Amino acid sequence: MLRILTPHDPDYETRLSALVARGTSLPHDIETRVAEIVARVRLEGDRALREFTERFEHRQLAAIELQRSDWMEQAGRTSVPVRRALANAAVRIRSYHQLEKPSAYQLNEPGVRLRCRVTPLERVGLYIPGGTACLASTVLMTAIPAKVAGVRQIIMTTPGPSPETLAAALEAGVDRVFLVGGAQAIAALAYGTETVPRVDKIAGPGNAYVTAAKRLVYGDVGIDMIAGPTEVVIAADASAKPSWVAADLLAQAEHDVLSVPILVAVGRAVAEAVAAEVDRQLATLPRREIASKAVDNQGAAFVVEDTAAAIALVNRLAPEHVGLALANAAALANQVTAAGAVFVGEHACEAVGDYFAGPSHVLPTGGSARYASPLGVADFTKRTSFIEYDADALARQGDDIVALAEVEGLAGHGRSVSIRTSGKR
Repeated sequence: MLRILTPHDPDYETRLSALVARGTSLPHDIETRVAEIVARVRLEGDRALREFTERFEHRQLAAIELQRSDWMEQAGRTSVPVRRALANAAVRIRSYHQLEKPSAYQLNEPGVRLRCRVTPLERVGLYIPGGTACLASTVLMTAIPAKVAGVRQIIMTTPGPSPETLAAALEAGVDRVFLVGGAQAIAALAYGTETVPRVDKIAGPGNAYVTAAKRLVYGDVGIDMIAGPTEVVIAADASAKPSWVAADLLAQAEHDVLSVPILVAVGRAVAEAVAAEVDRQLATLPRREIASKAVDNQGAAFVVEDTAAAIALVNRLAPEHVGLALANAAALANQVTAAGAVFVGEHACEAVGDYFAGPSHVLPTGGSARYASPLGVADFTKRTSFIEYDADALARQGDDIVALAEVEGLAGHGRSVSIRTSGKR
């Protein structure tokens, strides 16, 4: 049941504050176990990958890499409608991300030339879960921005690729596929093994063990973000169709038992109507056991007085997904300042963003939308600064540079300038 909370309830602010402070922290025991896994893979390479795959997944890892012929054969089992949908989605995702390609720039002054060069990363690793759901869409949403950026080699690790996932990898331009999952896959990508090449950056979602591993290897390798459980906050008023809002909440809840489905309702009547629909629709949802646990444990309906309060509450929560099921959604959309993605109006359901609209569905979670952004082309590039000075330019600025060096007590810095401007050698 979706619990309804009004501002008069004694635990309204307590529950809300807990959500605001949710973060992406992980249990200490998971971090400890992951540290051991990463250390073993770093030391023993393929041997550790095989051992952990057998221990955690109960499968023999005879071949770590999926051969291209097997890849093509398995991908060919994908139905024609799904192949067509993947191709159409890829076109939209590629078109959107082409617009966000970062460009070089420069600033010229007398005797000074400053410029920034943007180059793609050499090799990127994508982690694609292979658990309770086939995430073919995630392949498109991670690989295509990397491809648009110009990454020279894209490799994918997944513990159990479906034909659809492999078809998506072909569509998106993935170069190699490795049949490894969990924290051990992240370690292999970060440090390399006899079979798995070391990458420059790791992107893609995963469970708590994958997330802990990404946090641990960060610094030795780049990562896209530290992601927590997926979440949605839908702001709805009396103009919204309760059945549509409930369907959107359950679409998020069915991902995982830790998913966070939140309703911000303008008026208690809206909250009650949506809660009733959630109960009704849960009865026929194929993944109802997962969704019901998410609704019972993390779900809530916060009642507010008006749309201004609804938007303020949305910004306070800073969620991954925001749905605006409001009469004047388009006019209010720009007031949402902390969200991974904003779905504006009753027809922009979250599923269009998950699969087809264009922007990547890899989004900041756990309140990190306060400062973080969706996955994009820039995540797969690096910037390099170039600084050129002639003698006159250094002479004009030298006194200021020396003064700043002296303030910091770094005389050697100042000397490196004055030795050039004083005429002494």
